Amino acid sequence: MNRFGRLPVSLPLLRRLALASVVANVIIVVTGGAVRLTGSGLGCPTWPRCTDESYTTTSEMGIHGVIEFGNRTLTGAVGFIALAGLLAALTYRPRRRSLVLLAGSVLLGVAAQAVIGGITVRMQLHPGVVGIHFVVSMLLLLSTYAFWRRVDEGDAPARLTVPRPIRTLAWFTTAVSGAVIVVGVLVTGSGPHAGDEDAARNGLDPLAISQFHADLVFLLVGLTVGLLLALRAANAPAVAVRAAVVLLVVELSQGLIGLVQYLTHLPALLVGAHMLGACLVWLATLSVLWATRVRQPAAPATVADQVAASTTPAPALSR
Repeated sequence: MNRFGRLPVSLPLLRRLALASVVANVIIVVTGGAVRLTGSGLGCPTWPRCTDESYTTTSEMGIHGVIEFGNRTLTGAVGFIALAGLLAALTYRPRRRSLVLLAGSVLLGVAAQAVIGGITVRMQLHPGVVGIHFVVSMLLLLSTYAFWRRVDEGDAPARLTVPRPIRTLAWFTTAVSGAVIVVGVLVTGSGPHAGDEDAARNGLDPLAISQFHADLVFLLVGLTVGLLLALRAANAPAVAVRAAVVLLVVELSQGLIGLVQYLTHLPALLVGAHMLGACLVWLATLSVLWATRVRQPAAPATVADQVAASTTPAPALSR
């Protein structure tokens, strides 16, 4: 038995917990968007309490307080999933340092997001802090995705499955995808959905920053098409070609949502869908990057192996 006094953690359980972290962090991005799009960003006007006297919402705060407090409660659930993932990584035998570090980064990221969320409220939804909150969410998705993928990978150095120039193109595509997200945050910060009617905007010209955002999207789609053609020409593994196709489809779908929301003057429902789309584009981009290299799969340990690893006495120190 391991030191937690439980049966050893299985590889499938670890995989499910890692995937749960990915899904939970996408969900909280969407619900966080709902807070802003309903004007509930200051539904709980202070932090860590909801009011100066109460940690929970009160009837006087109405629906906005319920929405904001609900999102704070969901943050606790996301943190619980991250903690479970870290405990599972610590418990898994033989213990893998890479999994522990990745799971730990997820938990630290969730904690950091809670603090940034509090600062966002304290700063009265300043668009700069709100933007940082969203960008950190994307970095947290990177950590959760890396944790999920590493569960089934070994810890040997990665080996490229495509020519190096294609790998470089995949990295460049990832960088542009990240830039699209950052500029998208600036677009949102210049628009009407501030989360509260009294919250400030970033002062950028919405038309100009939207055009720059669109230009980056065109660049990203062009790079993805080029990457897909290069993968096919190089007879890359099917998983890499498939990942590039999925990325292109997600990008085009996200672009269509962005165009329609712009032409219809940013209805809240479409803006929320666009936020979900940003998460999906980012995850699809990471999928392509991961598909251009491979690590030897991690061999699942049997229960007997895990028990033996957890009960083997530490070597005696030499005198």
